[in-house]
Amino acid sequence: MMAGLLQKEDFNQLSKWIGGRRKFLLLYKISRDGCSAPSFHSKCDNKGMTVTVLYNPSGTVYGGFTAQNWTSVGTVYVSDPKAFMFTLKYNGKSSPVEFPIKPEKHANAIYCNATYGPTFGGGHDLSTFTGTLTASIGVFALNGSCNLDYTYNMKGNDFKAFANGNLQVNELEVYQVDECDMNDPLDTPWRKTPEWTTRLMQELKEEIENYKPLEELKIPQTRILLIGQIGAGKSSFFNTVNSIFRGYVTSQACSGTAEHSLTTQYRTYQVRNGPSGRPLNFRLCDTRGLEESQGIEAQDVCYILDGHTPDKYVFNPALPLSPDVPAFIKSPKLRDQIHCVTFVLDASTVDVISEKILEKIRKLQVSMNQRGIPQIVLLTKIDKIYKPLEDDVSLTYFIPTVQEYVDKVAAMIGLPRSHVIPVKNYENERELDNNINILNLLAMQQILHFADDFLYNHLDDLDPEILEK
Repeated sequence: MMAGLLQKEDFNQLSKWIGGRRKFLLLYKISRDGCSAPSFHSKCDNKGMTVTVLYNPSGTVYGGFTAQNWTSVGTVYVSDPKAFMFTLKYNGKSSPVEFPIKPEKHANAIYCNATYGPTFGGGHDLSTFTGTLTASIGVFALNGSCNLDYTYNMKGNDFKAFANGNLQVNELEVYQVDECDMNDPLDTPWRKTPEWTTRLMQELKEEIENYKPLEELKIPQTRILLIGQIGAGKSSFFNTVNSIFRGYVTSQACSGTAEHSLTTQYRTYQVRNGPSGRPLNFRLCDTRGLEESQGIEAQDVCYILDGHTPDKYVFNPALPLSPDVPAFIKSPKLRDQIHCVTFVLDASTVDVISEKILEKIRKLQVSMNQRGIPQIVLLTKIDKIYKPLEDDVSLTYFIPTVQEYVDKVAAMIGLPRSHVIPVKNYENERELDNNINILNLLAMQQILHFADDFLYNHLDDLDPEILEK
């Protein structure tokens, strides 16, 4: 099947004029279907909104839009206040101009007759052809007419400026116009990322493998705290990142679904390079999940943020961590503290998060903000809100539904939208997938950038004499 000649930028321009997100389906093409009125009507009648596009041999592209049906029943003018004519290119150069219908003339927006091709305006402003025509050396000499500015406001443009002063075309196309479904992928991503290739994956992986915290602060590893709902995927995110650098799907951290948090300890997990076993220069710190009546408490989180909580500390509601507990780190250093907090939320349950959980998150944010700790949200399980992502997460930043959830969570948590990052953890997969790797490496890259922001702020607050020692 032959494709249409319009380019993506042309469709984008037409969508702006028509309004809303639009998709275009090629109905009729004279080089394919014949330049005849019966063929036009058989392909285009009763199809709703359409765009007619003419291609002049000199590179001028022009035409008209109607929101009404074409018909071949009788001879009739059709009213359409939304109709307009346009040019997209003039002599091969982009020159988009919309020519709106004159308000008092909308009753004559289009002319329908079984022996006529697409015809716009009373007079007619643009009549393409009648009967049946054949091409000569690839060019159709249309037998219609162009009596401009009768029905449509041509803004001072004459026949020459509109169509090079002739109705010779090497192509004429008619596209059906429809509204895009909310889940139809966008033509351009709602959040720009580099092109997803194996090379990008390797570059991201190498960047993270070579990451080092600020040398002036003498911190061996950046610490990132993962905190969120039970079952949202905190431990699974660590397992996913760990899998990427190990070279195979791992399950080092306990993950799954349960009524209460599967994580009962505070764990500062190492991510290691697979071949060498060398630990990378950051730790992903996992802790108990957020629950309405149980789970981690605000004071426990504050102790973690400040570096008082030792690795593998087991939370005991009957004996909360305090300075009186022997394991309590009484004089933590910057290396023991948290440098970035990552909230982990399940996209498929965002709409039913309880107010109690949100209150807990907001209370925790107050403590984090007081300490100047940056926060990010990982929006997990995006394949549950848009099923095709199960097979291809490279679509993530092209899906309006994902963008909608990102915007919703940003407003809910009170963070900029750029701080909300959609991810898909390894769950059912047994083999690594480049696109899942890229999605999570992009998230990890931003987390480390935010952790560095915290460290830079700390560096700025230090006395220069201390740094010289």
